[in-house]
Amino acid sequence: MRELREQIAEIERAASRNSGNSSMPPASDDLPGRSQPRKQRRAAERGEKKRNRGKQPGAPGAAMRWEVPDRIADHYAQGACGCGRDLSQAADAGVARSYQQAEIREAPAERVRHDLHESRCACGREHVAARPPGVPDAPLSIGPRLRALAVCLVVFQHVAVQRCRDLIADVAGAAVSAGFIHSCLRAAADLAADVVRLIRTLITAAAVAGFDETTLRSGSAGDKKYVHGAFTELFSSFWLCTRSLESMRQAGILPAFAGVVVSDRYQNYFHDSWEHIAGNQACLAHILRDYQDCAETYPEAVWPAGRSGRCAA
Repeated sequence: MRELREQIAEIERAASRNSGNSSMPPASDDLPGRSQPRKQRRAAERGEKKRNRGKQPGAPGAAMRWEVPDRIADHYAQGACGCGRDLSQAADAGVARSYQQAEIREAPAERVRHDLHESRCACGREHVAARPPGVPDAPLSIGPRLRALAVCLVVFQHVAVQRCRDLIADVAGAAVSAGFIHSCLRAAADLAADVVRLIRTLITAAAVAGFDETTLRSGSAGDKKYVHGAFTELFSSFWLCTRSLESMRQAGILPAFAGVVVSDRYQNYFHDSWEHIAGNQACLAHILRDYQDCAETYPEAVWPAGRSGRCAA
């Protein structure tokens, strides 16, 4: 015990000697002498109130209510009574307590065989029933609801393809391949092609439109592409490609665009091949970021301030 106390004391002395040379731990960031993180400092400069934990005022809630159940499960006492009799033979005295619980059905994807019957009219002509909507002309296929689920998980919920396969197997009990999921995405893209074409046409006809691009991991490990976007107040269009001029032409917006291009000042937006554009405007978010950077880089300089206290043009 004595040796243990001596070892603890030695550790404490070593920690005390090294404390002057080490940086403060994360839990000490709010001690006197420590500046606030940049995000919190900017929020304070704008006069924003600190958000409370939990649900924010005005945010939609999801309260649970007692409702008419879809199914009632009866449970009866089991085992033996103190007198020794089996409770399975006891008389039912009614419901003593009730509990409601929201739950998903434990049912795997069902396999449906669609038999198209042949009918023979009194005149002698024969007729075969038409295939139901959503059933392709193939002996084996996967239904439209399962296809829609795959598209929803990958596109709207941003679930990776392999995880999408696992989730469908766990929740729906259906085994699908990665190729099936990719085929669902291609089919969904084909269905939306006319809508995408219309949106891009409306953006091309706008007087002002914003353009941006950001990187995205795509393909094998280490490969990346760019997600390009074109925006107005009413419409948005996205496409995946490289950052070259040719890929920007293939989107079909900039070659015929005759309005003002609002962008992050990427050089390709100023290229001479865009002969119809009326002008270029730097994104105001980038301009404000430049002003804020100037104010932080040269704190002694006098900068015109707006009502919020931040530097402004």
